[in-house]
Amino acid sequence: MIDRIDRRILSILQEDSTVPVAEIGRRVGLSTTPCWRRIQKMEEDGVITRRVAVLDPKKVNAKVTAFVAITTNEHTDDWLRKFADVIREFPEVVEFYRMAGQVDYLLRVAVPDIDAYDDFYKRLIAKVNIADVSTSFAMEQIKYTTELPLSYIVAEKPKANMS
Repeated sequence: MIDRIDRRILSILQEDSTVPVAEIGRRVGLSTTPCWRRIQKMEEDGVITRRVAVLDPKKVNAKVTAFVAITTNEHTDDWLRKFADVIREFPEVVEFYRMAGQVDYLLRVAVPDIDAYDDFYKRLIAKVNIADVSTSFAMEQIKYTTELPLSYIVAEKPKANMS
């Protein structure tokens, strides 16, 4: 169970995962070792799945963001497995969701320009049968974060003193 100290640790790590453990501990009121143990426990429990660097898309020539809505007439486990395997082959696909509603799947694709997107599209449709593809290009990124809201975590209740 995640308590308020764990939540504060997670908040710090989401903002900057390079903050030294000793500094995180200082900010949350723990010494280094107990803080490190909490971080390790959250990694073991899968709360923290990985620590990464967030890159500037313009500086790595992936400045065009396309949202690709895909509809299929195939709704079998085999087709989904094949489709997911195909999508994993494309580094341009940075997010991939199975949706509810009119769209079956939604991709977020990062490419340098429209020509690169067109190349991606042609390679995609050559590998898998899709009923419909609709693409929208982002004109401006207004908000982007990798930080998840932590206010929804149900905090552990303090244990009653048994003495």
